[in-house]
Parts: sequence; C-alpha cells; structure tokens
Amino acid sequence: MSLTTPDLADHEAPTLPALRHRLSTRIISLSLASLLVVLAMISCTLWLSWKLEGAGAAINDAGSLRMRANRIGIELARAQAARPNALEDQIAALDGTLALLRRGNPARPLFLPDEPALHAQLDRVADDWRHRLRPLAQDGGRVGGLVASAYIDALPGFVAEADRLVGMIEHDSARKTDLLRLSQAGLAAIACVGTVAVIYLLYLWIILPVLRLQDGLRRMAAREFSLRLPVETRDEFGTLNEGFNRMAGELQDVYQDLEARVAQKTAELARQNRDLEALYEMAAFLNQATDAESMCNGFLQRVMQQFGADGGSVRALDDGRGKLPLVTSIGLPAALAGAPQCVSVSACHCGDATTQSVVAIQDLRKAPAPSGNPAPANPSACTRDGFQALAAFRIGSLRGATGVFALHFREPRELPASDRQLLETLGQHLGTALEQLRLSATARQLAVVEERNLVAQGLHDSIAQGLNFLNLQVQLLADAVDRDDLPETRELVPMLRHGVEESYQDVRELLNNFRSRLMPGELRPAVEETVERFRRQCRTEATLIIDEGGDGLPLYPEQQLQVLFILQEALSNVRKHALAAHVTVRLSNGRDFRLVVRDDGEGFDPAELAQRGDAHIGLNIMRERAARLHARLQIESRPGAGTRIELLLPRGDQQANADTATRLQETLP
Repeated sequence: MSLTTPDLADHEAPTLPALRHRLSTRIISLSLASLLVVLAMISCTLWLSWKLEGAGAAINDAGSLRMRANRIGIELARAQAARPNALEDQIAALDGTLALLRRGNPARPLFLPDEPALHAQLDRVADDWRHRLRPLAQDGGRVGGLVASAYIDALPGFVAEADRLVGMIEHDSARKTDLLRLSQAGLAAIACVGTVAVIYLLYLWIILPVLRLQDGLRRMAAREFSLRLPVETRDEFGTLNEGFNRMAGELQDVYQDLEARVAQKTAELARQNRDLEALYEMAAFLNQATDAESMCNGFLQRVMQQFGADGGSVRALDDGRGKLPLVTSIGLPAALAGAPQCVSVSACHCGDATTQSVVAIQDLRKAPAPSGNPAPANPSACTRDGFQALAAFRIGSLRGATGVFALHFREPRELPASDRQLLETLGQHLGTALEQLRLSATARQLAVVEERNLVAQGLHDSIAQGLNFLNLQVQLLADAVDRDDLPETRELVPMLRHGVEESYQDVRELLNNFRSRLMPGELRPAVEETVERFRRQCRTEATLIIDEGGDGLPLYPEQQLQVLFILQEALSNVRKHALAAHVTVRLSNGRDFRLVVRDDGEGFDPAELAQRGDAHIGLNIMRERAARLHARLQIESRPGAGTRIELLLPRGDQQANADTATRLQETLP
C-alpha cells in the first residue's frame, strides 16, 4: 500500500500564506519591536550618563572658581612678591573657566545642564566677577594696600554665588541620576516583561500548534482517521494543519476500502501462483512426454481442465498446402473435428491464430468471417454444434508457427488478458517441446544411421569378404564332387573349415565391439582386455605400453569408446592382413591424448591402396571414427616395412567436444 499525492484536479494545491500572515513575518516584527525598545532605553541611559559626566566636569570647574578667586586674593596680599605675573595668570584662568562653563566642551565632556536657572546663576557669578571683583583685582595689583582689602571684603559674596551655582548643578545631577536609575529599572522591567511576552507568543504561535500536530500524529498512529485539526490561523501552521486534514481524509478513504484492495491483491497473487504452478506442471509434463500425440493430448487435457473448456483441439500447420490437420481433440464431435472448413487455414477462425498469435471470440454468433474468407459471415461449424465461444492460440518455435490449439466453450466466455498471456506462453512451451522431440528423433536417426553405416562397413570389410571366399570354395568343392575328384575335395574341405572359423571369429569380434560400453576411467582396462584377446586370437606377439605420468584431462565415455573401436580395428587389420611377428600399442594422455599402433608386418603402399576400387574399408572406418572425435589419424606404411597408425586428440579439442560427446552418448541406442 502506498499513499500518493492527490491530483490538482481533485484537491486545490496548497498555497503559501500571504506575507502579512506568515509566522516568520510576525516573529521578525516582534524581534524588531523588541530591538527598537531596547535600543531606545539604552540610548536614553547613555544620554543621561553623558549628561551626568558633563555635569560632573561642570561641578569641578564651577568649584574651581572659588579656589581661583581665593588665589587671586592671596596674590593681591603679596603683590610685591617675586612673581609679578602670577596675579594676571590667575585672573586669566578664572576668566577661562567662566568662558568654558558658558560654552561647554563636548569633547571632555563638560557643559552645564539645560536649565535656565543654572544659566541665570552663571550669569550672576560672571557679572559679579566682571563688574566687581575683577576690577578690584586688577587695581589692587597696581596700587595694593586698600584695594586688596576691598577685594578681600567682596570675595565672600562671590564665593557664595559660586557655591550656589555648584549646588544647583549638583541638584540637577542628582535628579538626572535618579532618572538614570529609573530608566535602568524600567529597562530591566521591560526585559522581564518582554521575555515573558516573547515566550508566551512563541508558545501560542509555534509550541502549541506543534503540540497539536504531535497529538494528531499520535492519534493518527492509533488509526483515529476521523481526527481533524482546527485551522485557526492563516500562517504556515494553518497550511500544515490543512495538509494534515487532507492526509487524514485520504488515509480514511484508503483504509475504508483496504479490505477490498487486500482481497484484490490476494486474488491477483493467487492467480499468479496458479499460473506459475500451471507453467511448472506443464513444463514437467512436456519434458516427460515421449511422443507428439501423447504430448498434445496431455497438454490439451490439462489446459481444458484449468480453464473450464468444454472442448479443445490441437492442429499441426501444413504451410505448403494451407491446411491444419488434426493431431488430437477432446470433447468435439467427430464431424466438427474433421470438418473441411476447420482443416483449411483460410476458412476457420483457428487459422487466423497462425498469423495473429491469439484469436479470442467471446460470442461466435456475432463474430465476423475469418480474415482469409471473403464470404459473408454464416453460422460457423462450432456454432452449429452448440459452442458459442472460441479461443485459439498459435503453437510456435524458433522455426515460426507450427500449429494451433483451440478451446471451445458452450457459453459466451471472455478471457482476461492474464489468461490470454498464460495460454500464449503455454503454446510456445508446447511448440518448443514438439520441436525438441523432432530434433531428438532426428539426432537418434542420425546416430543409428552412422552406427549402421559403420556396421555395414565392418561387415563388408570382414564377414562379406570371408563369405565371398567361402562361396568360391564351395563352388570349387561342388565342381570337385561332380568330377568325383576326391583329392581336391579333401584339399578344399579344410580350407572351408578355416574360412568358416575365421568368419565366425569375425562375427564374434564385431558383436563384442558394438556391445562395448565404457564409463569414465574404464579405458585402460578395456584396452588391456582388447590386447589380451588379440594375443589369444593369433600368434603375433603384442606389447602394451601405457604412460601413467600424463596430467591430461580424462576422456569422456563416447571418446573412450571411439578410441577403443579404432584400436580394435587396427589390431584386427594386423591379425588379418599384416602377417606381423610383433605389434606395439602405446597409449599416453599428457598435454595431448595419443594412441600409436605399430607392427613389423608386410605393410602396404597407401597410394596404391587409395587407387584401388576396393579400398580397405577398415581404414575408412578408423578415419570416420577419428573425425567424430575431431582427432587426427595418421597412417604410415611401406611394403615390407610394417605399418604405423597414430591417433592424436589435442587437449583443447577434448574440452571443446565434451558437451558434444555427452549428447552423443545420450542419443546412441
């Protein structure tokens, strides 16, 4: 089961909330407002601190007015001292302090508070100094005596005004200090309230919706698909809740028909398993069938049983004549099975399956005429016999269409696509199995023909020549009997006996050769037995040499048998024709397999033997067997110098022909 995204045609695509409704907009606005408030409060405290710092410097300078006025009085008292310019310096310093207090100095900072009373008091101090004390100080410096005393008398009033100025500045600074503390307390309060407000707003905007969504997911996991979350905002969480509600609705719809879907899937899986089982059983049956008729009959029975057909037939395709001869049928009347229109490819619906692969007709009463029949549609033979539905499928192989099989139903029947595909596949399996039967039969026939050819050659080379010799001797014996020539008769009878014994021995040798069957690893015992039998049959001395040190691949059973036949034929030629005193058989299986048979007999001229019309058939038999092994057979002989026969099987050919040898072994009778 999988959940798919709903199409836009079924549900409107969710859109992002408007910019002013977005949660991010509210969070950013709240953050900016908090930042502005904090910056304003910090700016206020900084401004108050700066003002307090300037007022502190003003207090220091205003307090220095008293000190400088007193210093001027001291300098007037000692006007005759050694520092005549000290009085002027003190007067200039006091003038500079008054000027600095009036204009201020933001760089220090130093300035008077912006209170009119403070500036009025500064004006009074400056006027008192400029109009009363300063002239006395300047005159006292030139005259001394009485003027200095007058300066001393006026000094307390100036000092009192300066003290009043300092006190007013200190009072203003104290007020601003209280205001600074109040602003700092307000900043702390705003920070606390703002933190609580931010936490509360974030809880309302983020945490509470997340908790609701989490609870909704938990309840959805408990399969409470009727749950719907409230959509109270137009922000991202509102969009998310809408999506959650849509998902819940889809899940509710899915789980409502889940049982039907499960039943559908179960039925589909059951059908697929049934199809696989049918394919397996059909493949097993087709591999076991031994002839085409029983194979087609068993195939048709199984197909009809599985699909509930009332009748069925299997027909071969005779493409040359355009016919569909019947192979087998079940449940069909004899007249229908052999009807002329059913046998012709172009006159029957079944014939269309040879080109269209599948022909399925739900109701034959409404079906058009076959594609190859231009005549108007008439009631078909199937309809007249009570069948109302037909399904025909091609039987094919690598060679193309080889036939058709058809299922007949007495009620209108529509085959689903899955059944059509299964039946089409079964038709291909049947075609492949029939083709395999044909190829197997052909292979067996070829193997039998080859063996019969070898048997015929062996008979011609041995028994036929012996019988021909006996026929001549019998004719001579008959002539001698007619002439009552007893001496010649006595001379011919031993020759006849010897010829009969030799022919009998040849027959036994041929029978023994063609009954030989070897298993892997049995070549050496078979070779030893063959050489030992040769020793018993004639007086020629035989030596067998087998090289055990080779590491070559072992020969397959068919290869071993052909090697043994070649050895038997070679030794038979030595026994019959060579008149040898000694023969050597050498067998080795190293990098290549090698068999060498060498005798010291009379030998022969290969060129002369090849030109003769009655060429030695035994040599041809050996060459044919070597060709079946893909081996090289070399025959060397000279008159009076014996004969050497060498069979060489390269190691690569042993591997390449392994499968071929195995198949030949299986097909040989």
